[in-house]
Amino acid sequence: MSDTTTRALDLLSLLQSHRHWSSRELADRLGVTDRTLRRDIERLRELGYEIDAARGAVGGYRLVAGTGLPPLLLTDDEGVAIAVGLRSQAAAGLRGSEHTTLSALAKIEQVLPPTLRRRIEALQSHTTVAPGEGPAVDADLLAQLALSCRDSERIRFGYTAASGRESTRSTEPHMLVPHGRRWYLVAWDRDRADWRTFRLDRISTLQQTRVMFPPRDLSPRAAADLVSGAVSWTETSYTATVVLDLTLADARAALGWWAKEATARGADQTEWPLASDHLAGLAAALLWIPHDVNYTVEAPAEVLAFLRAQADRVRAAAR
Repeated sequence: MSDTTTRALDLLSLLQSHRHWSSRELADRLGVTDRTLRRDIERLRELGYEIDAARGAVGGYRLVAGTGLPPLLLTDDEGVAIAVGLRSQAAAGLRGSEHTTLSALAKIEQVLPPTLRRRIEALQSHTTVAPGEGPAVDADLLAQLALSCRDSERIRFGYTAASGRESTRSTEPHMLVPHGRRWYLVAWDRDRADWRTFRLDRISTLQQTRVMFPPRDLSPRAAADLVSGAVSWTETSYTATVVLDLTLADARAALGWWAKEATARGADQTEWPLASDHLAGLAAALLWIPHDVNYTVEAPAEVLAFLRAQADRVRAAAR
């Protein structure tokens, strides 16, 4: 492969990885002169890539949404199949490849031609994904937030807190984090001058401002820790302690991973702490206890009243 072809592919990769590049940034990255950069841009245009050029202090180049997929790499049908698959996986909240899925989805949807986008919308509107345990998250919102995180672009959106209070937030988005059954956005809240986490199913009316910002230093692990801390503080609303007539070893053998937080109470009993953002979650956890094991529940009056009511419902239904 010639140096010219290799450089053109490198240029295309840069244009696909960021929304806007200044001429100087691209020339420095590629190690070429401005004149050579202009020639390489023309070569890509001849291959069918629509590239906008802007003059002035904020001038530069950007790959326009609606251009074709890379020649000889993907057919239209393959592009549609991949985009639909990625959207379905993102909407279903499948674990294991979340960041790769969102990155690929953002890149592909940014350059799909309008005709292919219509095909994807038609397919998506007549297909469905079996619902998971968490609230549904819009795939378009995931893709837009992924682009904003990637491009370091300020965004504004409406947000409904757990208390029901509605507000408008101005943020610098940093990272999308899946946690348990939900997706969260980790972002710098400009009005509060601090990091905040936002549940995606509570975000509405997203506005992209086209204002860029210098990315802040926050590792993926630190972002995940922020989400974990926020979830434990705001979403674990109900707690209970189950006292099992089992030794700690027997309790862990019976309950497996679910008893990882259990502790011994004396020689013959085990305390099993439970927490959930729904009362029904606490009731469901009790079903994991083997039927021949005696236990008692220590919990606030609200939790105990709910459990008694559910027991009465089940007893009546089983007559």
